[in-house]
Amino acid sequence: MSSAVTNPKDPRPSAAGAKTPKPVAAGAAAGSTGPGAPQAGRGLGAKIFSGSALVSVLSVLVALIVGALLIVVTDKRVIEASSYFFGRPGDTLSAAWDAVSTAYGALIKGATFDPSVSDLAGRFGIFETLTQATPLILTGLAVTVAFRAGLFNIGGMGQLIAGATAAAWVGFTFHLPAVIHLPLVILAGFLGGAVWGGFVGWLKARTGAHEVIVTIMLNNIALFFLLFLLRGAFKAPGGNQPVSAPVADTAMFPHLLGSEFRLNWAFVMAILAVVFVWWFIERSTFGLKIRAIGANPAAARTAGMVVSRGYILAMVIAGGMAGLAGAGQISGTERTLDDNIAGQLGFDAITVALLGRSTPWGTFWAAILFGAFRAGGQAMSVQADVSIDIVLVVQSLIVLFIAAPPLIKAMFGLERSARAEKKSSRKAAKAA
Repeated sequence: MSSAVTNPKDPRPSAAGAKTPKPVAAGAAAGSTGPGAPQAGRGLGAKIFSGSALVSVLSVLVALIVGALLIVVTDKRVIEASSYFFGRPGDTLSAAWDAVSTAYGALIKGATFDPSVSDLAGRFGIFETLTQATPLILTGLAVTVAFRAGLFNIGGMGQLIAGATAAAWVGFTFHLPAVIHLPLVILAGFLGGAVWGGFVGWLKARTGAHEVIVTIMLNNIALFFLLFLLRGAFKAPGGNQPVSAPVADTAMFPHLLGSEFRLNWAFVMAILAVVFVWWFIERSTFGLKIRAIGANPAAARTAGMVVSRGYILAMVIAGGMAGLAGAGQISGTERTLDDNIAGQLGFDAITVALLGRSTPWGTFWAAILFGAFRAGGQAMSVQADVSIDIVLVVQSLIVLFIAAPPLIKAMFGLERSARAEKKSSRKAAKAA
């Protein structure tokens, strides 16, 4: 029996001992990654009621129920009525229902439409919801793109600050016609965030540095560098506070529905960004490679893809999305740059992306929901005398339940249903 002769200096396996790599299934290599990635060929209803999407819906539902319980146990009328619960239980139940319905009613009306409010801006709360959702959409996309490449981008804060800083500098330094000035501000915001995010991807590709550690460090660097600028080169002339000069009128996004509402064309920019990210991830060749890298880097490398290049590209796009959020803040609603320009947007974006199951349109609708929480929370606090912290608790619970799918599945028996469905499918396959 003949044996293959191998060259000890040749690292390739011999013909006799070579193992042909197993082909990667299309759904694994080219499929989506991240939490609850969509499955190809499924209809809208199937996607909504699939395990991952259903967990998102149920997470919001359970969070709202827990929030309702907190409203009940802290409401003064309910506490008073509970003192004689065994004598007249109906009073306690009625007070509990009134407390929850009033609070959530005010939340919904404040986020959509409230005919009882006299001023126009307060009456049409839906426009404030969209305004609040705009930066969440863009920062959520920053997390989503990274997720699909197998990266956890928690650097939205730093990338937004970098984009806002670049956009503000272009906005108050130059005085150009609006048709030139505003596009330059948008471009500067995108490039600022892209550079900040791309550096993370470059470190990941070249040194293997974990993106979570790097982005946390870069968040602080961006914030302290911004403070340095606001106390020096960017400080408004004659001002005592660390606030920049306002950007020029020609660098501002026009209002979409008149000056009564804060909603501006940055929201349209956010929608265009969603369309672009959807096309990039789901339809472009680069998106196919990024999804393959996120699904299985080793298999993607075996297929000839340059994994390091995919990491860099994904983080450049992700950082650019967060940078656009910074530009939208500066030229849309804030006009001046301060050290609170990012707020909690970078971290809320993680929740939005998780709730949206790492898909562009899922992220869009999740951001709308959180924008409604922000817009309606104020109305709930004023009209129902309920602490706005309840909204923060609900948001935090959504994060908790999204991060622990087994908990939701156990609460609603989804695991048992899935096992029963698989068992019946196996029986049907055997019978066939």
